[in-house]
Amino acid sequence: MKRNKKIFLVFGGLAIISLFFIQFHKWSVHHVNYITAVDDHPLNCMSCHLYIQKDGIAAKLINEDYLSPYNLSLAPDGKKLYVIAQDANALLIVDTKTNKVIDKIEVGEKPHSVVIKNDGETAFVSNQWADNLYEIDLTSLKVIDTLKTGSGPAEIIFSPDEKFLYVVDSYSSEVSIFNLQTKTEIKRLMAGNNPVAAVFSPDGSQAIVTSRRTLPIPYGTPPMTELTVIDAASQRVKERKIFENAYLMENAAFTPSGDLAISTLIRPKNLIPSVQVERGWMMTHGIGIIESGNEGRMIQLLTDEPNSYYSDPFDIVISPDGQKAFISHSGVDIITVIDLNEIRALLAESTQEKLDYYSNHLGISARYVIKRIPTGANPKGLVLSPDGKYLYVAERLEDKIAVINTETLETINSIDLNGPSRITVARQGRRLFNNSGHTFQNQYGCYTCHPDSHEDGLVYNMAGADMGRNLANTQTLRDIGDIPPYKWNGKNSSIYKQDGMRFSTILTRTESFNYDDLDALVAYIVTGIKNPPNLRYNPTGELTAAQKRGKKVFYRTHTNCGKEIPVENQCATCHPPPYFTNMQMADVGTLSDTDDPMLFDAPQLNNIYESAPYLHDGSAATLEELWTKFNDDDEHGVANDMLKDQLNDLVEYLKSIRDAKYYKDDVEEYKADINQEN
Repeated sequence: MKRNKKIFLVFGGLAIISLFFIQFHKWSVHHVNYITAVDDHPLNCMSCHLYIQKDGIAAKLINEDYLSPYNLSLAPDGKKLYVIAQDANALLIVDTKTNKVIDKIEVGEKPHSVVIKNDGETAFVSNQWADNLYEIDLTSLKVIDTLKTGSGPAEIIFSPDEKFLYVVDSYSSEVSIFNLQTKTEIKRLMAGNNPVAAVFSPDGSQAIVTSRRTLPIPYGTPPMTELTVIDAASQRVKERKIFENAYLMENAAFTPSGDLAISTLIRPKNLIPSVQVERGWMMTHGIGIIESGNEGRMIQLLTDEPNSYYSDPFDIVISPDGQKAFISHSGVDIITVIDLNEIRALLAESTQEKLDYYSNHLGISARYVIKRIPTGANPKGLVLSPDGKYLYVAERLEDKIAVINTETLETINSIDLNGPSRITVARQGRRLFNNSGHTFQNQYGCYTCHPDSHEDGLVYNMAGADMGRNLANTQTLRDIGDIPPYKWNGKNSSIYKQDGMRFSTILTRTESFNYDDLDALVAYIVTGIKNPPNLRYNPTGELTAAQKRGKKVFYRTHTNCGKEIPVENQCATCHPPPYFTNMQMADVGTLSDTDDPMLFDAPQLNNIYESAPYLHDGSAATLEELWTKFNDDDEHGVANDMLKDQLNDLVEYLKSIRDAKYYKDDVEEYKADINQEN
């Protein structure tokens, strides 16, 4: 009996364990199927529970500290190459004779650009996430001064006489002008929306500043992006040139003679249904040209071909003889070489009407594109040697610099910047994010609509069968890993679903990512995309008086008349910290005539100041319009009793909201403080 009882207990225990594992396996399959929105994804816990670790020992073990070269500058004699290593917060110095890194200088957070004085002894580096410039003595390799700028300093250029320094403030959409003798900012000019680059004309009479985002416009109006012209003598804005049907004008260059100014650009087709991607009508890529003189025409020409697209053009440089232009296409790992004499001939023989036609002509590039030169992953900044014989290319996601012979148009060398040799899962995901190889004919990548992993400010027609319905305002991808669901209608329960099945079905019109690539893409989105610091409206965490008053309005529970506000209609109910979203669906009365009946996912409010336009269809140009134009019935929070000063204060508080990490550890204390204040 004892023996039988022991056998029974053993087999009974094994049966229980087996049932547990069977049920656990079924649960695991169901869980993975739910997260990935497919029924055949491999059961691999590492995909979700290891690769997406943001902090701790595991995160340090599976990730690497990459360099990510972004922009470049050469010493006047061409002997040293200065490289912005954006992810390492460093300036690397490369000996161009030995092609070796010889020095490294620590700079500020998220450096963007570097410029070298003509004597070769001084450099300035813009620190985009620190709102300042570093002045560097290149003899001692020391930072010798720090200059406060506007928000998000990007490219920096010297005036031709080197008496002034022009700084493009990308986040505040301004240009700061510094007197280099006194090291003081003497002027700040308004530029276009999200400017990033500037260049002086060869005669030094003017500078042009590019913009990436379009001007605020209602949906149905073609995108309009400003190229700002600054008069050097008066240091005032001389003209604001508008490129229609264009955006993401990243960089620009003048020909040495000054007859042409050329900028990279993208021509988005956001006003037509996304199904047109199959017909070559979703994104086209090219250049914007301005002829010299007061009557100079503005022209757009494509660098694409009928069945092949060259997405995300980033930088452009022009040879010293003015014969060739080189463009880095960061979405397809290509350098395009353009014959500028053919461009000149085309312009000379064409009327404006003909040129307007060419702006959508996919075959015209055959006339002036000389060659496509392959590069490493994600080519960004370019610089030519002083004699024009060599082109240096920053291969951002390769941690290398390619060296191209501009006569043979062949890559002759690769400078290893000594970054990690291992490609981590998240690094592979970042490569996929910035590459267009998974979309139909390489028309666009994730970066195209999400520059800097943010959003492009455009509203798209994502309709399939019902054309012109359910418009979608692009949403940020920064720090979204912990706030499902995704998409405005909340239909995507996970990033896997958002970027897997849905992405291929609605957007790319190609096969989905394979599972390893999808795992990598998700790992990058969850761990590698962060919010920049909110230095513009909340640099220290200490709120202004107006922001404190606005905070009380945000958390208020009663109207000005003392009437209790229903809990479901209080701001903090749908937008609690740390992400300022409850991740729930709601009706806030903003459906338009072209929307199907639906609820909307409450969006996060972290760094909301930089995400205009607002609402699911982008119909609110500003935060104020959320309540002054689209809240007649108090469905989007009770606001109609507020005084104008209260609304102003509320907006100021919303602009102050910064990254979720500042609210994570004290959410309950934060709520308690608010309750006490009320």
